[in-house]
Amino acid sequence: MTRSELIARIAQKNPNLTVKDVENVVRVIFSEIINALAAKNRIEFRGFGAFSVRKRAPRTAKNPKTGTRVEVSSRNIIHFKTGKELHNMLNKEDK
Repeated sequence: MTRSELIARIAQKNPNLTVKDVENVVRVIFSEIINALAAKNRIEFRGFGAFSVRKRAPRTAKNPKTGTRVEVSSRNIIHFKTGKELHNMLNKEDK
């Protein structure tokens, strides 16, 4: 789902809000999530999951095109852990 699809779906389910209002709300929410992760804070949505920032250690990688070894420095990555409700929905057995 793209951002515009998300905005359209929220606007459709909330006819009392204009598309522009929904667009602003989504923009502010994403902006706050980005700012919190940039500050290395954890973001948690109960039932959905949690985003956190982890440090990846430096390593030696291989260039797939040339086969040469390349040193990759340490970097921060975003880690996502699913919440219990989402995990259960994704892993329920079809009956």
